[in-house]
Amino acid sequence: MNKYEELSFTDDFMFCKVLTTNPELCHELLELIIGKKVGAFARLDQQKPIEITADGKGVRFDVYSEDDQNVVYDCEMQTKDNSNLPKRARYYQGMIDLNLIERGADYSELKKSYIIFICPFDEFKAGLHKYTFKTCCKELPEITLEDEVTKIFLCAGGDADDVSPEMKEFLEWMVSGRQGKTELVRKLDDAVQKARNHEEWRLEYMTLLMRDNKMREEGREEGRENEIFLSVQEGDYNPKRGAEKLGITEDEFIKRMNAAGYKI
Repeated sequence: MNKYEELSFTDDFMFCKVLTTNPELCHELLELIIGKKVGAFARLDQQKPIEITADGKGVRFDVYSEDDQNVVYDCEMQTKDNSNLPKRARYYQGMIDLNLIERGADYSELKKSYIIFICPFDEFKAGLHKYTFKTCCKELPEITLEDEVTKIFLCAGGDADDVSPEMKEFLEWMVSGRQGKTELVRKLDDAVQKARNHEEWRLEYMTLLMRDNKMREEGREEGRENEIFLSVQEGDYNPKRGAEKLGITEDEFIKRMNAAGYKI
């Protein structure tokens, strides 16, 4: 993770803070991306968690909002080109729908939704800055399914002349930091600069950074334990030697090894 004073709009922490604490900027950016008017926000959340079942895989949306026209928007910043975004978009849409509709409710209560991924790369390698997907019939593409689901992938890595100058300036600023002439980019850049001077957010970021470092360290230690458990299970050395490697008693070693599902 970067130092707090080096965070840019593409860093997840900064992206969430800037858009959720400046609803007018979030509103303006959504309208630029979608290309139509967005209703007044009824809710605007950062890092909104949804866990439908206790043992199922949950999801945490970057910037989640709902407007007074019963439309849902999930806006995600995606900087790594290795995460199978189409499948993620499918999963996120399913989680939104499950969260919206109660057991026994009519499907008509499902809200229109937009899943938006903002990327500094070209996800589909076709040169576009914007890829919009809706469900349509394969045999008759002019027939849409009318499920009111839209998925948008905004890609700074595009080179086509397919979006407005304002959109191009936003994407250029996002990856390079260079401001153009548009008011939205100027306001977003000002918001980022102000956020860098926000001491409470700096402390929050540092706390998250220390937590993540601790989790990584614990993960490395757990991985080392599992390697030793596997070696004992496969007969490379006995439990006593394994306990010595971990610096614990042989009884404690055997207890941990059994709890982890390994056999002696």
